[in-house]
Amino acid sequence: MQLITLLNHCQHFPGFVYDKARLCAQTKSIEIEVRPRRGSKPVCSGCQQRGPIYDHQSQRRFEFVPFWGFMVLLLYRMRRVDCRACGVKIEQVPWGCGKHQLTSAYMLFLAHWARKLSWKETAVSFHTSWEKVCQAVEFVVAWGLEQRTLGPIVAIGVDEIAYAKGPQVFDARPGSRQAARACCGSAGSARWRASSSSSS
Repeated sequence: MQLITLLNHCQHFPGFVYDKARLCAQTKSIEIEVRPRRGSKPVCSGCQQRGPIYDHQSQRRFEFVPFWGFMVLLLYRMRRVDCRACGVKIEQVPWGCGKHQLTSAYMLFLAHWARKLSWKETAVSFHTSWEKVCQAVEFVVAWGLEQRTLGPIVAIGVDEIAYAKGPQVFDARPGSRQAARACCGSAGSARWRASSSSSS
């Protein structure tokens, strides 16, 4: 089937092979079987190191990006790794993350459209649920927070401070009359008036 050729061009995973693809007319879905390449060792989900196979789990279904209105499912039997450091652990697959039923590519796809449409409209447009759109957005936000680097923070600037009920705001900007009075009392306020009159 030519769909496997397209997948190898856009989503090629080293160590894995797209084996078979079949169309399910009743569920309007395309099921693609994935198998590990011969001789490849699974990657431990704990330490990300390769190790020998302990056993095989039951087949799991991962939702991929829809194709021409058809749901695309990747079918794969997860392997458990006999890791020296972590013990027996489930393997880490490059198209998924943890226990998510959605592939990483599909979560990025949904999160991208969730920026343009509402979450409900995104779910309706791609024949999925609101909860899965929410999972996709949470996945992308969590990834962004992990990659964020704030760097050394020297100071945090504050422009205004609300100090009473209602529109009572203290202007904390440098050079303002309220800031001069708060820092230096009446003398600072006098200097602020003198500087304001000389600048005008």
